Amino acid sequence: MQPLDWIVIFLFFLVMVIIGIWSFREVDDSGDFFVAGGKLPWWLSGISHHISGYSGAVFVAYAGLAYTHGFTIYIWWAFTIAIGIFVGSIFIAPRWSRLRAKLNIESPTEYLKTRYNLPTQQLMAWSGVLLKLFDVGAKWAAIAVLLKAFTGTSLVVGILLAGGISLIYITVGGLWADVWTDLAQFVVQIVAGLAMLFIVMDMLGGVDSLFTIWDQLPEDNGQLFNDPYTPGFAFAFLFINFLSYNGGTWNLATRYISSPSGSDARKAAILSGLLYLIWPLILFFPMWAAPIILPNLEDPTQSYALITQELLPPGMVGLVLASMFANTMSMTSSDSNTISSVITRDILPNLSDRFKDLKQKESLRMARLSTFCFTALTLVIAINADSFGGVLGLIISWFAAIVGPISVPMILGLLPRFRHCDSKTAIISIIGGLVAFVVSKYLMDSTQVVEIASPLFISFILYVSIGWFNKKDEVPAEVDELLDKLELDKREVIEETF
Repeated sequence: MQPLDWIVIFLFFLVMVIIGIWSFREVDDSGDFFVAGGKLPWWLSGISHHISGYSGAVFVAYAGLAYTHGFTIYIWWAFTIAIGIFVGSIFIAPRWSRLRAKLNIESPTEYLKTRYNLPTQQLMAWSGVLLKLFDVGAKWAAIAVLLKAFTGTSLVVGILLAGGISLIYITVGGLWADVWTDLAQFVVQIVAGLAMLFIVMDMLGGVDSLFTIWDQLPEDNGQLFNDPYTPGFAFAFLFINFLSYNGGTWNLATRYISSPSGSDARKAAILSGLLYLIWPLILFFPMWAAPIILPNLEDPTQSYALITQELLPPGMVGLVLASMFANTMSMTSSDSNTISSVITRDILPNLSDRFKDLKQKESLRMARLSTFCFTALTLVIAINADSFGGVLGLIISWFAAIVGPISVPMILGLLPRFRHCDSKTAIISIIGGLVAFVVSKYLMDSTQVVEIASPLFISFILYVSIGWFNKKDEVPAEVDELLDKLELDKREVIEETF
């Protein structure tokens, strides 16, 4: 790191803080804080949805897979996400916006109380909040590892730097600060990614290298599927990504909830899907070319960082590091905002009557307090990551497992076709998915595909089959009314017709 790199990093963090302070004036109540008052422009929502969908792991773990397995990382990760979002833009994304417009929800779990019942809502809310606490903490620790590799600073300093800046702007400005910093972070990522692309292309012979590098790489690196990343693995990820990127990952649901209308949410989803379809091809090219530039690396996960240090001039190294920070800060800060909405709207009012029917200023104060406390706790967990030892890794694994089973009743519960799936169906499907995870991971010698896919597919099968057996039972009137409200309104019919 040269002085110019440090200046770039400093300016990046300064912009994040300025945006947070500027966004302060946009926030008058918890609705502004959590869902931008339902006024989030579709283009900004789409960009935020895209950049909030992945963290610095892309530049570490995925860079390592691009080094060892080649093009398949695009197929089973980015391509399946894009397809999942495109399908969700038709069936799922607009319904999230209608939930806010017609039921005044501010959190993605708020509607579950009406759709199922209070115990089901609380089970899903508490599970998600507790597990996300450790997940976000792990992401702060991961970005600190990247900072240490570039600068030599301690992990604690890295955690406090990235987390502390996020703590300021997300607590002050809420979702408005989150989405505007997402835009700034996306611009930084575009500039850094294009710089890496052009420098690597120039080194390898120009534009033709986009096609000729595959002749210099192992043959399997140019294939669509490279064992163990098989078509079955990609199909499993397609199903997982459909649920996750359409709201199973709560912070992504918030982008749709904050849209003015269902048609705006649909356009935001389409934009995010297009970005996933195109941008990773640019972002991954230096990672695919890394074996040519840096052959025989002992640790392929360091490939992107090493190429950056090897090829880029002073200033650009800092910009690339800033883009790595941007991805993680975008995901973690949006997680913090969404989780605090679940705490404020769905958990606290059911713990004490004092949190019900809060006035405007009180609700905003509680929103900021819960955001601050949740984010601060994630930083404490990140700083003490070594103390958790294998436990932290275990909980992160369980978070990955529970996202799928929780997503099934959460996403499918929005669709009229599954109106006969009641609270018992939801709880049984969640428990069944978790049992499938434990069995496949700890009690069987399972393949990677089975371990990843079994929790989701078992939850899905249980949810659909039990709902089918419930067809003779009468659907509660409030559930019918809820699902009817999520159908197209007149404005959207006109917009889609013309």
